[in-house]
Amino acid sequence: MIRSFVKDPERPFRLRSSLILKLHQAALDGIHPLAGTWRNTNVTIHGSKHQPPESPLVSEEIEHLCDYVNDNWSKSAVHLAAYVLWRLNWIHPFADGNGRTARAVSYVVMSIKLDSLLPGTPTIPEQIAGNKTPYYDALEHADQRLADGATDVSALEKC
Repeated sequence: MIRSFVKDPERPFRLRSSLILKLHQAALDGIHPLAGTWRNTNVTIHGSKHQPPESPLVSEEIEHLCDYVNDNWSKSAVHLAAYVLWRLNWIHPFADGNGRTARAVSYVVMSIKLDSLLPGTPTIPEQIAGNKTPYYDALEHADQRLADGATDVSALEKC
């Protein structure tokens, strides 16, 4: 997926809901019967004060996320990746696999923005999954800033 956009100026990247669904499908195929679909029930996030949007609002919230990334493509790769990481977790659009899908989409956006398949092991998503406490704290910080009326993913940018 990344390689199809890297080093190809004739094919500009636009984040789309279909890409998010494809990554979710790949992450949960054979693990969950709703792989590759938006959730159809309301959910809560264990250990978080945040209440995700009701299920009928998921698709619209995903559109807003994609619009933000596409309209702000001039911002840094770290900012865009942090925003995706936070906002997908905030929306919590899936019945299962929200975190792993958010980390994958974030990685795809960062790689394409940097015009490179990012090297290294463990990968950034694996590093985050390996120590989730700073990640969860940064998500909560962004949620609190939103409650204060600001979009601020600076804590995630530092993770």
